[in-house]
Amino acid sequence: MSFISEYLDEVELIVKNLDEVKIEDIIEVLVKLKSEKGRLFILGVGGSAGNAGHAVNDFRKLASIDAYSPTDNISEVTARTNDEGFETIFTGYLAVSNLKSEDCILILSVGGGDPDRNISKNLCLAIDFAKSKNSTVIGIVGKKEGYTAMHADICLVIPQVNPLNITPHSEAFQAMVWHLMVSHPKLKENATKW
Repeated sequence: MSFISEYLDEVELIVKNLDEVKIEDIIEVLVKLKSEKGRLFILGVGGSAGNAGHAVNDFRKLASIDAYSPTDNISEVTARTNDEGFETIFTGYLAVSNLKSEDCILILSVGGGDPDRNISKNLCLAIDFAKSKNSTVIGIVGKKEGYTAMHADICLVIPQVNPLNITPHSEAFQAMVWHLMVSHPKLKENATKW
């Protein structure tokens, strides 16, 4: 079997095993957030930072949710990294944004963070900060053992079907899932062009 066939078979297996209940639960959180005029802060690093910026566009444009991605402001990210360290890029942003209980953070990550191994510690600290403000924490990640999966209020873990492809599948399915969400009749307000 070719790599392409194997990879596509893995995609099919992931789709069949996605937790639809968790997706629905996250949608309900976003419906509540929207009704209470809360804000959605989407956090990710690496490829997930790119996904966060794209997701902000879709949640704002299609679902009319007030959404932000701290990594879209590279000047602030690099200033905080330079002056305070990379660990504070999200907590500093959320503090200045006056994160409130009606707000929500959405973590997009492959591993979800691991403070003991100093992996994505900035996401771990952001989760702790959000919890201290009674904000809801949701996530879409690729590892059930990560900090996000263990500490979020609701976390969708992308099924692991091949340990060699956790990163590409996790980041690809982040996009699939948020596109599902902004297309869902409970959230979608505005039509797409095509």
